[in-house]
Formats: sequence, C-alpha cells, structure tokens
Amino acid sequence: MRAADFWENVKPSKQVVKPDWMTFDDAWVDEVRRGLKACTVFLHYPVWWLAYNQMTNNLISQAATMELHGAPNDIINNIDPLALIIFIPICDLYLYPWLERMGIRFTPIKKIAMGFVTGCLSMVVACVIQYYIYRKSPCHDNHASACTEDVGPAPINVWVQIIPYLLIAFSEIFASITGLEYAFTKAPKNMRSLVTSVFLFMSAISYAIGEAFVSLSADPLLVWNYGVIAVLAAIGGVIFWASHRKLDKEEDALNFLPESSYKGRRVSMAQQAHAAAVVASEEAEKTEPKV
Repeated sequence: MRAADFWENVKPSKQVVKPDWMTFDDAWVDEVRRGLKACTVFLHYPVWWLAYNQMTNNLISQAATMELHGAPNDIINNIDPLALIIFIPICDLYLYPWLERMGIRFTPIKKIAMGFVTGCLSMVVACVIQYYIYRKSPCHDNHASACTEDVGPAPINVWVQIIPYLLIAFSEIFASITGLEYAFTKAPKNMRSLVTSVFLFMSAISYAIGEAFVSLSADPLLVWNYGVIAVLAAIGGVIFWASHRKLDKEEDALNFLPESSYKGRRVSMAQQAHAAAVVASEEAEKTEPKV
C-alpha cells in the first residue's frame, strides 16, 4: 500500500479482466485511499485524549484541595461545555474567516496540531497550579488531599482552574471536533461510520494507556502526572505535524475528488438485478403478440 502506484493499479479501469465482484468505480478507490489517510491521522489521538481525560478525574480532585468559596469541586468542570457553547460559533463565524482573510489557511491538520498545543498548555497550567497547592498547603507537605480533611485547603481560589479548562475547551474545538469533521468528510459515504468509529476508538485506547498513570494520580506525585502528560502531548503534537504536513498540502486535492456513484456491493448487485429485470420486462413487452 505504500507503493506509489498501488492505488492506481487496483482501479477497475486498470484491470485487463475485471472480476465479477469488482462493482466499484475508480472514484471509490480514491475515496477509500482518502479515508485510510484519515485513519492514519487518528492514530495520534490517544496521546491527546490523555490530556483531555484529566478534566474528568484529576482536575476535579485538584479543585477539592483549593478554596471553593461555596462552589462544589465537581461543578467547576462545567466551564468546558460552557466554553464550547460560546467559542464554537465564534471560531466558525469570526476566527476562521478572519484567518482566511489574513491569508492563513487554518486547515484541519493545522487545527489538530493546534489542539495538541493547547492540550499541552492546559496540562502545563494544571502542573503549575498543583505545584503551588503543594507549596501553600497548610500542612507544608505534598499530601494536600489529606491536609484538606484535617486542617483546610491551600489558600488558592478554585476559579484559577478556569485557565486549564478554557485551554482544554479550545483544544477540544481544534482537535476533537475537527477530528469528527475529518472522519465524515474524508471517508466514502458508505464507510463514514467505519472511519468515525476508528476516530472514537482512539479514546478507548487512551483510557487503556491511562491505566499506566494511575500510580501518579495521587499525592505526592500529581505534579509529575500533569508534567508527564504535558510532555507527551507536546511530543505527540510534534510527531503528528511531522508525519502529516505533506497531507496538509493535499487538502484541496482530497476535498475535490470526484464523487463515486458506488454505494456498496449489495446495493450495486440490487441495482444490477433491477436493471436486468427492467430489460427483461421490456423484451417481454416487445415479443408479446399484439391483439
């Protein structure tokens, strides 16, 4: 599949003797190639999901070790969906068109790379916050959770978490939403569910990888937890861009491929059977004696 002429050689128009099962057309082969390229893009996502998943567990626990001022620690993460509701329309209606007018083509590959950057920055901020929680803890040690129960939280306002939550929200806009869009637009129509499932499966892989970080997800190692994930997101972003910057240059060519009329083998066979039935009916009408 890495050969330069692989996809050309499997097109029906290139076959001297075309097998009966080869009911698809050349355009569908190009669409499959495009869909598989999208799947290779998604292979980098487990590292990004590692950063995103901190929002649903460790950041909630982190909030409990700060001054809440009446706000439940498990409510703070609602900043993320609120930010999505506010900033998705702003990005679509104002940011992306403005970048286009400025001559900056913010293509899906660039958006995903920026998602890695903002995800990394979110973990950096969370790491800094955790460092100061340990430093300012009334117990003067790195066991802030136990200290909260016995003495009190660190004198840091919980709303400082707005910064990592906003960053992870922008990361979700750039990486997650763009990934869903990429899966839908790059896959053949009869393979969209398959390519989208590959994208979503990367989240499951990330949760499995996340089990390796369970030992870091408790005092006194939480600074290391956020720091390691930030480094992984940074490295993942660099590898992602290095691997797919050539694909970014093909964006227009991939978007304007001719659309295939092939809807699947069963549909094609049904269409052929229907066409044969119509022809047989017409032939029967011609041969039927007139009264």
